[in-house]
Amino acid sequence: MKFEIGNGEFHVGDCFDVMRELPDASVDLVVTSPPYDNLRTYNDGDAWTWQVFERVSFEIARVLKPGGVCVWNVADASVKGSETGSSFRQALHFKDTLNLNIHDTMIWQKPTFTAVGALKSRYAQVFEYMFVFAKGAPKTFNPIKDRPNKIKGKISGTIRQADGSMKPMWSAGRVRNEFGQRFNVWEMLPARGNWHPAPFPVTLAHDHIVSWSNPGDIVLDPFGGSGTTAVAAENAERRWICIERDEDYAAKAMERIRQHVSGDVPVPKARTPKRAALCEDSTHQASLSFG
Repeated sequence: MKFEIGNGEFHVGDCFDVMRELPDASVDLVVTSPPYDNLRTYNDGDAWTWQVFERVSFEIARVLKPGGVCVWNVADASVKGSETGSSFRQALHFKDTLNLNIHDTMIWQKPTFTAVGALKSRYAQVFEYMFVFAKGAPKTFNPIKDRPNKIKGKISGTIRQADGSMKPMWSAGRVRNEFGQRFNVWEMLPARGNWHPAPFPVTLAHDHIVSWSNPGDIVLDPFGGSGTTAVAAENAERRWICIERDEDYAAKAMERIRQHVSGDVPVPKARTPKRAALCEDSTHQASLSFG
């Protein structure tokens, strides 16, 4: 079943079946968090197996446009004293089997300890992976520049060459701005007060959407969950396709998105730092057709 809401489409059904109906090279960006290593209990109770992952990842790679990006938010469980390594196996599958580039291995760092685990034998787990896969070179990158520079003023310094000699930095003499481009470790609080067992924050989805796509582009989330990616896409003026097979989750997610679109009930919006400089292409235009 398909429901049109705001700038997007919400599909209630299995993501594999829905994605099979999408045309090749029709999606600009995928932002999603699969049910990795079965670390949470979901309504349907079905296991997230390697066979399911293979089918879903194939469809993701197929529907991505050349230059399109997939942001894959995952983490590993610890089983019998060892982390599973599922995240790395999945990343290598995207690279070696599906021929996507591992463009970046980003980290979502949580300022608090939220995972289940024994602190008697290891340090607290406070991060998750955000693999950035690309179908060739990314066609869009709008870097967010909100990182305070520790040193201000004119840039100076030298760089050692291969022969051991020193050469002035190419940027020597330029004035360093107050804020620089973010690094690839993003510290963000987990989502709170959400009925879904594993929501991610709107800000995380929003910041990836503005980084890897332009207004009017199509953003896909095959594991729609609580509808966070759709809400973030609405905030960023992107079109979106959200898929969720659990009817209860889907109903709640669609209600959340409708309330956000209509403004009937305040929904926390993604907070782009006031000092962030987004290098988006304001002239980018796109058709409103999902075909």
